[in-house]
Amino acid sequence: MNTTARYNRQIILPEIGDSGQEKLTKAKVLIIGAGGLGAAVLPYLAAAGVGEIGIVDNDVIELSNLQRQVIYKSSAVGKHKVNEAKLMVSELNPLVKVNAIEEKLSAKNVIDLFENYDIIVDATDNIAIKYLINDACLVTNKPMVYGSIFRFQGQVSVFNYQNGPTYRCLYPDGNSNALNCEDAGVIGISVGIIGMLQANEVIKMILEIGEVLSGKILVYNILNNEQQKYDFEKNTHLVIDKNTFLQKYNLVENQVEEISFEEIVNEINKDEVLFLDVRNEDELPKINFENSIQIPLMNLENEIEKLNSNQTIYVFCQSGIRSKIAVELLQKKEFNKVKSIAGGVLAMKQLLNEEIKI
Repeated sequence: MNTTARYNRQIILPEIGDSGQEKLTKAKVLIIGAGGLGAAVLPYLAAAGVGEIGIVDNDVIELSNLQRQVIYKSSAVGKHKVNEAKLMVSELNPLVKVNAIEEKLSAKNVIDLFENYDIIVDATDNIAIKYLINDACLVTNKPMVYGSIFRFQGQVSVFNYQNGPTYRCLYPDGNSNALNCEDAGVIGISVGIIGMLQANEVIKMILEIGEVLSGKILVYNILNNEQQKYDFEKNTHLVIDKNTFLQKYNLVENQVEEISFEEIVNEINKDEVLFLDVRNEDELPKINFENSIQIPLMNLENEIEKLNSNQTIYVFCQSGIRSKIAVELLQKKEFNKVKSIAGGVLAMKQLLNEEIKI
């Protein structure tokens, strides 16, 4: 296929040329949302020759979408948006690789998705998802091309571009009650204009030309054709790294805390403490404390009612491996005062050798 003929009108621009077209071909862009904004961004990126485009959305096409999501046909109602969007691109420009990602964006998949792309386009109408996109862009060091619509007015900006200001710098309050298109109403033209402006920011970043809307927000009103640009500063006190992200979105696994038997040997036979043996019943040596109980690991989940979550529980096995698994299980069941005895019985018997009968 003659790519020069396909892209000739932009290649002849001095700011683009063959080298710029090569940059577009190598670029990877991820669009979050295949609704109104996504439907405007996608065809222009594909037509320009962006080499790889991912589209994330788990929605199906509804009749009410067609008023503004103009890449879909009436016959596609009921079908998944990302699949129909991919089909559209394949017909528009078969040179573009399209990844149709039929998933809902979440804290669990966002980091892995973003790491595979150069630029992230926010084409959503959900405030919470916008904060998630922003935070994941900070963790993965990707620029976020932001777009938002409210009735006849739209906004465009670029966040985290070359370590520039972020969405949280502009909108620090994550508890906004802003209406979405379904609640507030929208005209398709405003969505199309803002989506194309987003696509323009993507192209400029890829080609490294023009002035990117970093630290600036463009507000456009289609009723009076007025537009304003407002500057905003980076909040240098706001830091979101991977650990902060994991904690913020509750992705941090409960850490299994280990403790040496030497530290707790004086707690044997205390009522407020329980020693939990998760070995099988035939394993030696036997441990018989007044405040001990044996529940084999394989039975623990079914017999968990035998335990009191208010007690401090020290879990042990033969060598300290199964006890860690038991602690993880108990933590998931909201047992917060539970620790694994490091080294298990093999370590314990060194201190209690005279009391343990092998």
